[in-house]
Amino acid sequence: MVDYKPPLLHRSAHFSTIIPNLFRPTLTPWYERVTIPTPDQDFLDIDGIFKDSKTAVLLLHGLEGSSMSRYISSIAMQLAQEGYDVLAMNQRGCSGRDNLKLRTYHSGNTEDVLTVLSHFANSYETIHIVGFSLGGNIALRLAGTDLRTSQLPVEKIVGVSVPIDLKGCALELGRFKNKIYLLRFLRSLKSKAIAKAEKFPDSMIDLKKIENAKSFFEFDEYFTAPVHGFESALHYYEQCSALPVLRDVKNPALLINARNDTFLSQSCYPRAERLSNSIFYIDPDYGGHVGFARNHRMHKQFWHEEQILNFLK
Repeated sequence: MVDYKPPLLHRSAHFSTIIPNLFRPTLTPWYERVTIPTPDQDFLDIDGIFKDSKTAVLLLHGLEGSSMSRYISSIAMQLAQEGYDVLAMNQRGCSGRDNLKLRTYHSGNTEDVLTVLSHFANSYETIHIVGFSLGGNIALRLAGTDLRTSQLPVEKIVGVSVPIDLKGCALELGRFKNKIYLLRFLRSLKSKAIAKAEKFPDSMIDLKKIENAKSFFEFDEYFTAPVHGFESALHYYEQCSALPVLRDVKNPALLINARNDTFLSQSCYPRAERLSNSIFYIDPDYGGHVGFARNHRMHKQFWHEEQILNFLK
């Protein structure tokens, strides 16, 4: 592993977070969509690149992302070039069409990932999981719980810019410095939640409270928690954060959290005693939230992508 040395402008946490997300030049993968039924009579859309490989990499996007997010499409293309099959999972409601049920997705949504893994288990000798932000928390949470005893062919786990302490990150994103991100996320989340409430009028969702939510805590209290069976936002954060189960991870795992990631609380930089021996943890000084550009034009391979490819090899 090499240290991340960013170009001058990308030393800024906000610049390195915003600019790659909006302007990084990437190619659009030639995905083949596979729709998988779920146990609750809903569906999951997986966008795949299939090269008849015996090894697949399951990609998990972040909050309000999709298989078309720049950080997903870029690593998908690189993995395909290395000969891997790629399974870019779209969380419920993120594939371009609404799902059938009231439930959507959340930061601990391991059940849907298990459904995808089970669907493809007989097709591959090995499946690696690479998750970004929310997707990284899901991947590490899964590794510290269900994967410990499962017979699924999952080998390596990677998490990049991972909010492993959900309560801490909810509070961090409520700070003034993160207002632009909070408003953007809430606008998208509220729109989907309101559409769900209108589609399911008997769900007892309080539309007024969702519309007036001014923080992640309030949105999760009024929508995420009740819709997904949690007692409260705090209960959701406690049950779904990856941090408490990192000691239980058996799979070889890589965790990359930049020290200047403006989304992450201090609790997302765990001490060694909170990690299992199978986790390789890197916390470079720079990188922002899924940043890690190597040059200002952003046409070179990003630093975190090199780390991912080397780790999987």
